[in-house]
Amino acid sequence: MHSVEDSLIQIRVEERGTAGRVITVTVNNPAKRNILGLAGKQQLAGAFRRLGKDRLVRVVILTGAGDRSFLAGADLAEMKDLSLAGARRLFTWTHRACAAIRALPVPVIARINGYCFGAGMEIAASCDLRVGVTGARFGIPSGMEACLLPQLLGWGKTRELVYTGDHINAAEAYRIGFLEKLVEPAALDDAVERWVTSILAGGPRAIRLQKALVRDWERLSVERAIEAGIRACTESRRTDEPRRLMQAFLDRKKSPKA
Repeated sequence: MHSVEDSLIQIRVEERGTAGRVITVTVNNPAKRNILGLAGKQQLAGAFRRLGKDRLVRVVILTGAGDRSFLAGADLAEMKDLSLAGARRLFTWTHRACAAIRALPVPVIARINGYCFGAGMEIAASCDLRVGVTGARFGIPSGMEACLLPQLLGWGKTRELVYTGDHINAAEAYRIGFLEKLVEPAALDDAVERWVTSILAGGPRAIRLQKALVRDWERLSVERAIEAGIRACTESRRTDEPRRLMQAFLDRKKSPKA
């Protein structure tokens, strides 16, 4: 295991033998609730772009340092006096950070260990899976990747959140479908690891094809999404991965019980 540190973004690389690499990306600004600001968004986007080029990466975990906050997103002191051009630049980098997460060819898990506000909630929405602790709180602006919310929550709850700006607690975030898992703080890492273990058990090529297929499902009609699924399943046969994994499953079923 080794770590690579930027001024704000920390990257831990864990080698899991032949299974590949598990990456943890941590926003390290706990004194300010892991505020990103413009520089942090640029660094985060750059980190995910670099990770996207590593064929050994199998899954990425995104979290915030400490136990109070996942990501707070915007730096209000930085935002309050922005010119129009400065505002456009800042908001564009929010989108670029989210887009880099969504474009990563492997699953991204949001490990939500506390407050998840503003751009932090947009970044969490850009991840593939979200697990949060019982003390987390959530609130989102009406901007950029908030457009992902209708697919996660439905239109009614999305309208409520972006019109009112109200915060919701973790139980409500789980109830409405923003969180896939809700756990006590002591169980957070175990919950993440269960997902990681399941993802690593799948074929590396199959998982990458499935991530691309999910992105297709987001934008295609049902008929075209089915066609994309057929292409993906066919494409998976270009290597011996399906045959090898299915044979391992069959061999396990045949093995005598202890």
